[in-house]
Amino acid sequence: MSFVEYDASSWTGRDDGEGAEHRRWHRQVTHTMSAGRAVGGVSVVGFASDEGVRRNGGRQGAAEGPQALRSALAPLALHVDVPLRDAGTVVVDGEDLESGHEALGELIARELDADARFVVVLGGGHETAYGSYLGRIRSAGLQGAHVGVLNLDAHFDLRAADRPTSGTPFLQMAEADAAAGRRFDYTVVGIAEPSNTPVLFDTADRLGVRHVLDTDAQPVHLAGVLHLVDELVARVDAVHLSIDLDVLPAAVAPGVSAPAAYGVPVEVLEAVCRRVAESGRLRVLDIVELCPRLDIDGRTAKTAARLVTTCVHASPART
Repeated sequence: MSFVEYDASSWTGRDDGEGAEHRRWHRQVTHTMSAGRAVGGVSVVGFASDEGVRRNGGRQGAAEGPQALRSALAPLALHVDVPLRDAGTVVVDGEDLESGHEALGELIARELDADARFVVVLGGGHETAYGSYLGRIRSAGLQGAHVGVLNLDAHFDLRAADRPTSGTPFLQMAEADAAAGRRFDYTVVGIAEPSNTPVLFDTADRLGVRHVLDTDAQPVHLAGVLHLVDELVARVDAVHLSIDLDVLPAAVAPGVSAPAAYGVPVEVLEAVCRRVAESGRLRVLDIVELCPRLDIDGRTAKTAARLVTTCVHASPART
């Protein structure tokens, strides 16, 4: 495991002039933790990892995701004056995913306890989500909190395996919560029935997982999807939102390990992200499975950046 510090060259873009009316991500991001900039801001951390995808037999390249996501975010306009901090990137070297998870957990906990509004984690394969979990359970500010997990994904990622992969993070969370006496509260929107075996549906039922199939997560069903999201938000103290980009249709998100044959339209995902962020309960957002080498015209990265920016704009300032 290694660590890459903030790199200003990752944050470049169009510059139309001075003043708030010209605000963009690349002009707002800082690497400092000064009191005036950190409190109530949004922290960005990277997790450059392919190891979980490799172990899961998927197409590799997600380790390049954090850099591509920063580049996609950099030129986007900001319509709110929120402090943005880039806290660097945890890099998984070789096969040592477990050390990477530990380091990511420590970094996220530190950022949350520096009073970040929420932490954005740029993956990485979906193994990223377990590092996000370690960060939130180690955060002093979230001790004793009931945290709900909302996963926007074509897959449950509840696979049983002899070691962590990109297909195991939510089963790992369930097992760790059970061992610690915490409640595991997990909802998934976008499940592709042909991509999940009966044993995964059985595991989800056993764990009390609520889910919406991709066929039922279309714009015509948006009210029902948002009702499920509202139920989750109402019963928890905080939300861990995980976005696997393979939930999107392949035409919108070609740059992923497992492109979707059906997928959930971006307008549904944007509405869900907005609803969660507006609740004020969003504390961790990880966005995963971007494989830049497989992307076309940056479509996947740009869509991911749009969803992240929606969350930043919609999240109320903490008081």
